[in-house]
Amino acid sequence: MKAEPVDPACTELPSAARGGPVSHAVSRVARLHRIAAGKALRAAGLYPGQEFLMMHLWDAGAVRQSELIKAVDLDPSTVTKMLQRLEQAGHVRRCPDPDDRRAVLVEASADSCALHSDVERAWTDLEEHTLAGLDATERTELARLLAKVEENLCHRTEGCPDTR
Repeated sequence: MKAEPVDPACTELPSAARGGPVSHAVSRVARLHRIAAGKALRAAGLYPGQEFLMMHLWDAGAVRQSELIKAVDLDPSTVTKMLQRLEQAGHVRRCPDPDDRRAVLVEASADSCALHSDVERAWTDLEEHTLAGLDATERTELARLLAKVEENLCHRTEGCPDTR
């Protein structure tokens, strides 16, 4: 089988990025992965990022909205907008915290069970598409190396979410 030609726009390094070819590659891969994830999640009726809120809620149960914001490490206004959309779609419920009426509790609704399956399927498909052509050893090594890169960036930015 003949290899398809690679688009030069996907391989040429801009002159200003020559000192950081790996950083440039990680940035491009992250952008493309986000686009692919958005397409995969669109079938489930989700916007990119909403799946992370739902994943946290499915695993953690009811949490204060302020804790959810910290866990997903997003701007509070972004999370509020995401929750409004998810609530309108019937995937989450918000109510006052009985221990502190100023706080809001957020939880996944019973109706979100079907969405859980859709998100799980989308992420499984995305994983297979993303890692196509890599054998099990390469996949394990890539995950190990990316974890090291993530840890380096966490130390540099001091902005790691507490959900790892």
